[in-house]
Amino acid sequence: MYTIQANPSGTRSIRVTEENLKTIEKYSLFQHLIDSSGIIEESVLEKLRLNIRSLIASQEGDCKDLLDLCIDVVYHNDMKAFGLHKLILLYIKWSEQTEKTDEE
Repeated sequence: MYTIQANPSGTRSIRVTEENLKTIEKYSLFQHLIDSSGIIEESVLEKLRLNIRSLIASQEGDCKDLLDLCIDVVYHNDMKAFGLHKLILLYIKWSEQTEKTDEE
């Protein structure tokens, strides 16, 4: 279980599970999400939400992992652009650690 800061003052946080991170990886949710400016704004969060909705709508089988990600993280009451930025940083760090472990 990981915790990301959801606002600049640090008074709000969101819990992220290993399964949430695996779901992000499985569906490549962060790939092509951010434009060339590299700035994460509310529009980027909205784009992520729309992408996930589209994936859920197109799934014929089980999409419990996507639904859990939505409920736990993406549609969390405290999730804003700042929180998404922290989530992306957590995902990058987690991904690097996972690659190291796989190589060993």
